[in-house]
Amino acid sequence: MFRPVQSPTLRSERQHSGYSYREYAPSAFLEPHVACYWTVDFDARSGSQPHRIIPDGCVDIIVDRRASSASHAAFVTGLMTNCLVIDLASEQSSFGIRMYTESARSILRVPVSAFASERVYLYDMWGAEGLFLSEELLYAKDVSQLIELAEIRLSGLLSRLDVPMPGLLYNGLNYMYDYKGILSPAQLADKLGFSERHLRRVFEREIGVGPKEILGIIRFQSMLREIYGGAGARMSYADLAAKYGYYDQSHLIKTFKRYYGLPPGQVWAKE
Repeated sequence: MFRPVQSPTLRSERQHSGYSYREYAPSAFLEPHVACYWTVDFDARSGSQPHRIIPDGCVDIIVDRRASSASHAAFVTGLMTNCLVIDLASEQSSFGIRMYTESARSILRVPVSAFASERVYLYDMWGAEGLFLSEELLYAKDVSQLIELAEIRLSGLLSRLDVPMPGLLYNGLNYMYDYKGILSPAQLADKLGFSERHLRRVFEREIGVGPKEILGIIRFQSMLREIYGGAGARMSYADLAAKYGYYDQSHLIKTFKRYYGLPPGQVWAKE
């Protein structure tokens, strides 16, 4: 399975004692659809804290547990294609559901491309049903209850199958995962039996980006996972570049800086 990683699990930047980022595994039933649940908590008395978010090929439902009203507590964010650094300076407590892109439409009932430019609140998207879910999540007493509620609601939404997964998108993304993103759009189109133009049109309509962009993110995330897992940490940049299909070491470093916001030398020390 493709398992994306986020910056706080890879590197301790400048972390104050009041800052905490944690990930939680979904149930076996939801594992093909949900990459993880996550929390970010921050106590502003410890000063400010940068929180780095890197593109991971996923879509998130985020709950602001400090929201003043349920209608503005839970919202959806779409695919990211560049790194974002948020300077946390006030009290924060967030819970997130990180969904795989190919499953997000079946859960959310609208194309992922609808969330390309801004957050969309569940209340605005689903009306009373969205407000009810937002209230449940906002007033949950702890993380275990948040996860339990999320599991129940997501399982129910998937069991309805109101909106089936688009076949071409689903198959295309699974090819990308299988090949760790080390494919060209033309090679992917050939495997799927469609023209590259048709493939690009479907991806842009459904998720807001073309195959080339999402291939780049999956390849980058696959490389990060190998480094994080230990094997890649012992490889040189040149060897990593060759293994993951980058033209050369400089191409890998340029891509890394785009998606991570820092050169790899500031994240891991390599020879």
